[in-house]
Amino acid sequence: MALFGRRAATPAPLDGVDVVLADLDGVVYAGAGALPHAVESLNRARDGRSLAYITNNAARTDASVAAHLSELGLPTVARDVVTSPQAAMRLLAERIAPGSTVLVVGGDGLVVEVEKAGFVVTRSADEAPAAVVQGFAPEVGWTQLAEAAFALKTPEEEGGIPWVATNTDWTIPQSRGIAPGNGTLVSAVHTAVGRLATVAGKPETPIFQEAVARFEARHPLFLGDRLDTDILGANRAGIASALVLTGVDRPKHVLAAPESSRPTYILGDLRELHEPYPEVHVKDGVATVRGARVAIDGADIRILSEGDRAVDLVRAGAAAIWSTGRAIFGFRVPERLYADPFHRP
Repeated sequence: MALFGRRAATPAPLDGVDVVLADLDGVVYAGAGALPHAVESLNRARDGRSLAYITNNAARTDASVAAHLSELGLPTVARDVVTSPQAAMRLLAERIAPGSTVLVVGGDGLVVEVEKAGFVVTRSADEAPAAVVQGFAPEVGWTQLAEAAFALKTPEEEGGIPWVATNTDWTIPQSRGIAPGNGTLVSAVHTAVGRLATVAGKPETPIFQEAVARFEARHPLFLGDRLDTDILGANRAGIASALVLTGVDRPKHVLAAPESSRPTYILGDLRELHEPYPEVHVKDGVATVRGARVAIDGADIRILSEGDRAVDLVRAGAAAIWSTGRAIFGFRVPERLYADPFHRP
C-alpha cells in the first residue's frame, strides 16, 4: 500500500494515472449540489488523463447522471458514466435467455438498462419473470418489494429464478444527511425469502472491470468515500484508490479499516489529488506524517504531535494502528485521534 514506507520522492496521487474513476455520492455531490472543491479539482484532473465515473446508484440513467454532472460544471457524456445496472445486465446475460422477461425493482435508471439489454420489463411476479433485478430508487416501496418476494419464493437451487442486485450499499448520502440505501431494501427481500442476491456493483469486481475495459485504463485511480464498497472493490479489482473524507466513512472508520478495505491514499478533500502525498514513516511503534506523530504504547495509542493538518493526524493514526496487525478494539484510542473536522453532507 502507498500509505506506508515511502522512501523516494512523494508524487501527487494523480501522478502517473491515465484514467480517474470517481464515485459520485459523497465524492462529487451530496444530493443535487456539488461538494466543496470537487468540481474544480476534477476538472483540473482532466489535464493529460481521462475522467470517468462509477456509481452504484441505480435510480438514474447514465444520460441523466451525465446531464447532472454537466450542470455542476463537469462536462460529461453518457459513456463517461459506468453504472451498477450496466454491470447487472452482464450478470443477467450469463444467466437467462435473450429477450426474457425480468421483474424490475427500481427506477428509470434500471428499467432503461434492462430494455437496452433486450429484456422485457415487468413489475409483476404473475408474469412468470425469468429473473429479478433490484436497484435503488426513492419510489421503491412495499409493493415492489413484495412482488420480488413472490417471484423469489423458490430457492434457485430448487429451480427458482436468479436474483441480481445492482448493489448493496447500506446508506446513501443526501443533502439532509445519510439515508437508507439499496442494501436495506435488498435485505428486506432477503428477510422475507431467505435467499441472497448476486451483486453486480461495488464491492464486486464486474463494475470495475467494465470501467477499465471501456476506457482502456492502464493506471487508473479510483476515488471513493466508502471503505466497505468503494475501497474494498477497488482493492479486489487491483486498482489504486483514494478515500476522500467528504461522504459516508469518517476518520474512526479509517482507523478501524480491515486490511482488505485500506486505501492507497487518504484525502481530506479532492484538492489533495494535486498535492504531493506526504511520506509516512513507521519506526519503533511511532508513525510520522509531516508534523503529525502517533505512537503505539502497549494497549494505548498516544498522540505525540497533531501536526498542522487534520488529515495528516488521521494518516499517522491509521499507519500506526495498521502496522501492528491488531484490530482497533484492542487499543485505547484518544478521542482526538478520530475528531472529525472534515466536510460531510
